[in-house]
Amino acid sequence: MADDKGERIEAALDARGSGAIPAAGMLGRLIDRGGIVFAVGIVLAMLILIQEVILRYVFNAPTIWAHETTIFLCAVAFVYGGLYCTARDSHIRVVLFYDIAHGRIRQTLDVAISLVCMAASGFFAWAAWQLVARAIFRPDGSFRLETSGSAWDPAFPAYLKLFLLAVLGLMTLQFLILAINYARSSVMRRGDSA
Repeated sequence: MADDKGERIEAALDARGSGAIPAAGMLGRLIDRGGIVFAVGIVLAMLILIQEVILRYVFNAPTIWAHETTIFLCAVAFVYGGLYCTARDSHIRVVLFYDIAHGRIRQTLDVAISLVCMAASGFFAWAAWQLVARAIFRPDGSFRLETSGSAWDPAFPAYLKLFLLAVLGLMTLQFLILAINYARSSVMRRGDSA
């Protein structure tokens, strides 16, 4: 009997480290699957930097696009990381009271935390819209993407701000889904044994 309980706890701990949590729903599973795209982006940024070092210091022929491209690739990966951690329930939290709570109290905390995070994400999305509006529209209202102002001058600043807005909107929705699923759930989150 003791071995059975130990195996269940071990299985719960193993499951916790992989994939989106069940309460995240289909959106969480899609977010989790999308993470590979941004992981590949980090590897691509590394390869571009290696190429740039070789071109600059071996052939004395640096590019004008490598620096801004790697910054953009890493930035979108970090922005997506917040959404990814939300779907996997691996974000940082202060657990002083949370870890000692069990049963209905923990379920109530899950709902409350998700609602507070949803509101915060919504406010940040609204603030991101303020940035996007300035990045994609001229003062006269005509469409124009903000560019970096460098020799290459890509529209990466506008793209990054648009991506941030989309991620914050999805994060707001993900926290709403989590709150609803935690409120409806009679089963606590994965790994909760009480």
